[in-house]
Amino acid sequence: MNCAICAHTAPCAINQATGAPWCKACRQWWARCSRCDQVRGGTRGQPLCATCTRPGPGFWRSCPGCGLEGQFGAGPCTRCNIDARLRELLDDGTGSIRPELTSLHHYLLHAEQPDTVLSWLAKNSGAAILRQLAAADRALTHEALDGLPDTKPLKHLRAILVATGALLARDEHMATLEQTVARTIGRRDNPDEQRLLRRYAIWYMLRRLRSRNRGAETTSIQAANLMRHLRGALQLLDWLTERGLTLRTARQGDLDRWLTSDGANLHREVGHFIRWARSQKLTDLELPAVKWAGPQQAIDTETRWEHARRLLHDDTLKPEDRVAGLFVLLYAQWPAAICRLTTDHVTTDGQTVRLLLGDEPVELPEPLAGLALQLVATRRDHARLGDQGTSQWLFPGGQPERHVSSSRLTARLRQLGLRPGQDRSAALFHLSTELPAALLACMLGIHITVAVAWQRASAGDWTTYAAHVSRRPNRQGAQPGEAH
Repeated sequence: MNCAICAHTAPCAINQATGAPWCKACRQWWARCSRCDQVRGGTRGQPLCATCTRPGPGFWRSCPGCGLEGQFGAGPCTRCNIDARLRELLDDGTGSIRPELTSLHHYLLHAEQPDTVLSWLAKNSGAAILRQLAAADRALTHEALDGLPDTKPLKHLRAILVATGALLARDEHMATLEQTVARTIGRRDNPDEQRLLRRYAIWYMLRRLRSRNRGAETTSIQAANLMRHLRGALQLLDWLTERGLTLRTARQGDLDRWLTSDGANLHREVGHFIRWARSQKLTDLELPAVKWAGPQQAIDTETRWEHARRLLHDDTLKPEDRVAGLFVLLYAQWPAAICRLTTDHVTTDGQTVRLLLGDEPVELPEPLAGLALQLVATRRDHARLGDQGTSQWLFPGGQPERHVSSSRLTARLRQLGLRPGQDRSAALFHLSTELPAALLACMLGIHITVAVAWQRASAGDWTTYAAHVSRRPNRQGAQPGEAH
């Protein structure tokens, strides 16, 4: 039949609320009801759930457990089934739910999509994790969860426990990085190499990373870069071991032979390791750092502006993808920085919309300003906690109270045809020719040394910037010479 919602010809069932056919895809589609504000299945044009479509008393069956009227069979409703299943899985052996897990029980019971929760509870993986958490002999800590198999259900459950207050929040990327580094070093057979790598990876690189972040969350890019440096050190040590050499006994000629060998592909990372070892008086080898001299690939300005025009005017794309892509193309932001933006970073006084990326806000032009306000108003939190409001993140993720991951955001931008790394470079190259380095650093939130390096690479001449600003036509209400 022809589906009454999507109009496609497909195998259909008859909707009890409307009496019209609807296909399987539309039965699985969820939207927020325009009348009761609950997330349920409904029509696409004007989202309306089945209960609000037929609100008359007696049309729907009543749940024998809670008395709720709704679209379900003669048995208990979905939430009553969830409650019974959770009480079975979270039983601490006394017939009660473990006190630390009452908030988890409340969240799962009041989730927006109960059918999804019930389906997850029916799987062995999710049920096994909940049973282990309910055991009174296992402390409910991050360390206890780290002892369980590292799976996606466990990661999501950990996020729920943190969001509900059952667990303290922690830097997950840093915790995973610490465990990975420890496992990598522990697999080395040579005790001397283990001690060397602990000094380099744990006491130097990890400590420096914590110091640089100053309490901020570690990004996936930072974790990946640290592991590349560790792999570079392992690559060099393996090559030296095969030839009966160590960092102490190797000579400069040995290092030069490694650099020209086929297996050497982490020159930059190995150089970092060698310079650290030399500063610790562990070797006489030298591998000077190569100063960055500008972008290695051609700056494609036309393609950048073509992508920007498309994102500004193509209404068929998702608002969140359009805004994120424009932040890369126009304001040279990394996906790792974009995904951590909150609604507080977008402000408006009714006439002007500003975005705070650095110390000073950037005034957004139209239509980007309208897109940003639309995103703040309509962004959807797919994992919000029960009856709580949408989270503060401008780009919510799939876990409660978590923003979208930088890797996921990067993948979404690539699906639009963007290349975040190259597009950011093109934006920085263009902006460096227009603004002083100090202003770039202040407005875009980048380090001053990075801004200066890009200024030199683009050969931007900003010595006359102040004079140029002073000659601009003043806006209404602006003082003479005030920068726009």
